[in-house]
Parts: sequence; C-alpha cells; structure tokens
Amino acid sequence: MEAALLGVFTIIIGVGGCISYFYFSNLFTDKVLFPARNISEADVGGHRTRAALWTAAIPFLILVAVIIIQVVLAGVFALVSPGVDAVAIGIPTKVLIYAAVIAVVIGALIFFITGSKPVSAGQNINRANALRPWLFLAPALTALGLYLAYPVLETLRLSLTERIPGGGSDFVGLANYAQMMSEAKFWEALTNNMYWLIVVPALSTAFGLLAAQLTDRISWGNIAKSLIFMPMAISFVGAAVIWKLVYDTRPIDQDQIGVLNAMYLSLGGDEPQTWLTIPFWNNFFLMAVLIWIQTGFAMVILSAALRGIPEETIEAAIIDGASPFQIFFKIKIPQIMGTIVVVWTTITIVVLKIFDIVFAMTNGQWETQVLANYMYDKLFRANDWGVGSAAAMIIMLLVTPILIWNVQNARKEMR
Repeated sequence: MEAALLGVFTIIIGVGGCISYFYFSNLFTDKVLFPARNISEADVGGHRTRAALWTAAIPFLILVAVIIIQVVLAGVFALVSPGVDAVAIGIPTKVLIYAAVIAVVIGALIFFITGSKPVSAGQNINRANALRPWLFLAPALTALGLYLAYPVLETLRLSLTERIPGGGSDFVGLANYAQMMSEAKFWEALTNNMYWLIVVPALSTAFGLLAAQLTDRISWGNIAKSLIFMPMAISFVGAAVIWKLVYDTRPIDQDQIGVLNAMYLSLGGDEPQTWLTIPFWNNFFLMAVLIWIQTGFAMVILSAALRGIPEETIEAAIIDGASPFQIFFKIKIPQIMGTIVVVWTTITIVVLKIFDIVFAMTNGQWETQVLANYMYDKLFRANDWGVGSAAAMIIMLLVTPILIWNVQNARKEMR
C-alpha cells in the first residue's frame, strides 16, 4: 500500500512540478524579468534590484515547496499506515549552503542581464521571447547534465585514480588502462564484441529487410509483422531466459525440454549438447537472441522506407523487363541505402553495449565475455573501480563515433 501511494504521489508531484515550472517560469519572465512596459532611466535601478532579489529567492522557494511536500506525505502516511516510520521533514545543511550559493550566482547573473539602460516595452517583449525557448530546454539540459555529462566526467576521473583503504583515492594516470590491457579477459571481451559487431547488425538488418519485403507481398502481412516485431516488447533478460530454455540440456535418459537438443537428438545426435559451454560457437548462440529481438526493429523501419519508394521507378523497371530480383537489388535497395545504414549503425550501438543477455545466460563464462560484462565484473565483483571505469570509457569511446555518425545520417535522411 505504501509503495502504491508513493508511486501515485511521485506521478502527481512530477506532473504538477512540470506544469508549475513551465507556468511560473513564463510568468516570472513576463512579469518580473522583462515586463511588457517601458522602463525609464529612473526605474532601471529598482527594476534590476527587484529582478535579482526575486531570482535569488527561487532556490529557497523551491526548498519551501519541498518541505510542504514532506509535510503532506508525512500526514498521508500517518493516516493510511500509522505503523510506518514517519517521513523525515527538513533540509540538510549542505543543501541550504548550495541553495545560498546558487541564489547569489543567479541573482548576480540576472542583475547583469537586465542591463542598466532604459528599455521600451517592445525590447522587453523581444528579450522575453528570446529567453522563452531556453526555459523549455532547461529541464532537459539539466537532466542531461545530471545524468549524462556528470557521470561521464566522474567515470573518467575514476578511471585515472585508485581507491585506497579507508576511503579516498590516489591519482594513477593511465595505470588502470595499462592493467586492463594486460589482462587476457579484456582481450577476450574485445574480441567477442568484434564478433558481435560483425554478425548481429548484418543478420538483423538482412532478416529485417527480407521480412519487410516479403510481408508486403502477402495478404496476412500485418499479422506476420506483428509476430516478428513481438520480441521487441520483451526485455533482454526475459529473452535470455526464453532462449536459455531453448538451449536447455537434460540427461540422455530424460525428455529434453530444450528445443535445440530435442531437434538434435531426433536428427540422429548421440547425446544432448550443452550448447552454451561450447567455446567459440556459444557466442553465436548468444547472438541469436539479439538477432531475434532486433529483426523486428529493422523490419519496421525498412518496411516504411520500402513503402516510400516512388511507384513510378518500379513500374518503369517492370516495363523495361526487370525481374523481381533485379527490382529489389538494383532499384529498391539503392533508394533505401541511407535507411539501411541508419538501422545498421543503430543496432551496432546496441551491440557495443550488450550486457543483459550475456550476464543472464553465461555470465561471461566459457569464453563468452563482453566489454560491458567485463566492466560489471570489475566494478561490482572485484571492487576495482579504476579498471571498471576504464572499461566503461573504452565502451563510450567505441560508441560515440558511431552515434555521432548515425545522428548525422539521420539528419541527412530528414532533409
């Protein structure tokens, strides 16, 4: 009950906070910072001071709102669940200090931005309109900074340091990278990631393109597309559990619940195989899971691209006597090559970060280690934050160029 209530309050506070932010930030801009009226030379100083003080008060108003929310939550939980520990009410001293610093900084910034010269109502309206897009972008930029930029910088810092007993850390430069590259497991992970990069994007894109082409030519194509796309709705861990059952092995004197072993024995195999422990080939058995998932994604995108090909070009090719294979390979594929590349690179990014499937099915044993699982082992099993962070930086360095190139290609496609 408490968890459900907390979830409801989280939704209410989240939605209410977003609506309140957009409403009050625009109201504050139009009424306090840049009011739609003339500001004379005599009123400039007063306006700048009022704007700076009101802006500086914002962090403290937010803290007051937090305390009000705490009081409301404490009251609700006291009524609904009297035995549950009361919600703590109060603001830590450190947060108050941060709020004071932020208040001084933004107050001084606003004092500077508002200017010391008289302005007309039209100029204020133009300033408000110039600021308004940034008000809408501010939450997203804050979230990106907090959950993307800061973790990247902190991971980079950790990769250059070594934790010492009792807390703290020492700067060790590139020693963690050198240690990582001296380990056989790292090169095993990197090699396996290369196998994944070669096989998974190619087969997922090829199967997706084949499915997109064939399902458009049959009457029950939409049903087929739904079935092919369905694995996309399953989490990687869920898919790993399903495929682990497919590869399951039982003693020869028992019925095989693993589909692959049942087929193998029915075709004359001597004894059940433990497929996930066969070196080298077990990597491909793991890849099959991701191919199964990503084929639906590739099919949906490529199906839309195929439908966007002008009918005139296909009709002209038919009139010229082109066969269906020639139309597909020489007319259709060249026209959707940009989309194929985007799909390929998108799946490539997923492959570089692959973790869940390997972790759930083999945990990197039997020569199936990949970079993300290697990073996890170092961070949370060996408690070696330096080498684990170095592995994370390697993954980021591999993903970033492909991501940038993918975004550029997507923009070209949109144009």
